[in-house]
Amino acid sequence: MSLDMTLNGARVLTPEGWDSCAVPVSGGVIADCAVGRAVDLSGYDLLPGLVDAHGDGFERHMAPRRGALRERDAGMLAVAAELAACGITTAVIAQFWSWEGGLRGPDFAREVFESVDVMRGSVPVDMRLQLRLETHYLDEFAAAEAAIARFGIRYVVFNDHLPHARLAEGRKPPRLTGQALKSRRNPEDYFRLLLDLHARGPEVGPAVEALCARLVAQGVTLGSHDDQTEADRSVWRERGARVSEFPETLEAAQAARDGGDFTVLGAPNVVRGASHAGNASAQDLIAAGLCDALASDYHYPSPARAAWRCVELGLLDVAGAWALVSSGPARLLGLTDRGVIAPGQRADLVVMERDSRRIVATLAGGQVAWMSGPVAGRFVG
Repeated sequence: MSLDMTLNGARVLTPEGWDSCAVPVSGGVIADCAVGRAVDLSGYDLLPGLVDAHGDGFERHMAPRRGALRERDAGMLAVAAELAACGITTAVIAQFWSWEGGLRGPDFAREVFESVDVMRGSVPVDMRLQLRLETHYLDEFAAAEAAIARFGIRYVVFNDHLPHARLAEGRKPPRLTGQALKSRRNPEDYFRLLLDLHARGPEVGPAVEALCARLVAQGVTLGSHDDQTEADRSVWRERGARVSEFPETLEAAQAARDGGDFTVLGAPNVVRGASHAGNASAQDLIAAGLCDALASDYHYPSPARAAWRCVELGLLDVAGAWALVSSGPARLLGLTDRGVIAPGQRADLVVMERDSRRIVATLAGGQVAWMSGPVAGRFVG
């Protein structure tokens, strides 16, 4: 059950900036007048809960060691706890459906989807699903589409991780043996698989366009991954994919902005100050106004840290920076009931120590999802 209370005394982050308003919580939403018991949060900051549009940091909980998939649902429960500890109240669990196999293969994907399905509703954090479909995995399109329907997946992103340049020359890509063994395949068989997938390139465009048309008709949000050029973004926009995830260049990010598309950047990129793969710096793209949402990618603590990093660097003010991890991704996902602190919105709230910026409490839908340290006395006392 959600709490009924009025949070007083905190510095509250609104879309316009800091405010000293009281924040009443009732029935899982923010009320428009005082309710329940008063909770004094003097000295703390109160911010909207984070909305994470793309994260795969769950993998280490689901499969802590290669081949060790034994406590599936317990692993997802640990994911929910980590999300809440990082202030994430809405999380998109981004799972591959890929020829790469292992943690990226369809069998593991079904385990992830089933686990989220089981846990959904039993934890305060709102966990949603994203299916990341490899464009050349044509023989699995029907199975992927069936999974989308079965698990109610509302966000699909298209990837292409084939090393086309080397395959076109008939050469093995770097680290092929390790990747093959990781997916429990014979390296030679794995190489032949890559060559076969690459050879089916002419079939990919029509198959992807047909699938996109069906998904768009169902209201599924579509995105592309790692756009490199204006042409890449234009092609995906025509297919109905209006989200550009982690564009690799300024050209692609600018094309997304010019076309009215959403752009998602990696929060770890902001924290690091550069892409680990040598792509465009997220800091530079944010400075150019080419970012709508920062996502955890592979590291759940990064979104909150990245927002503050933007403030420290003078890229954005606090309200603008926090919008990249709250209201921005909420709009991208079509979620109009969260992302800001206002009456009628979901009571997704983060309580933060002002000086350390440490997250000490997280409410998701008005329920306590995470709480640690002295702040607990304010709620319990």
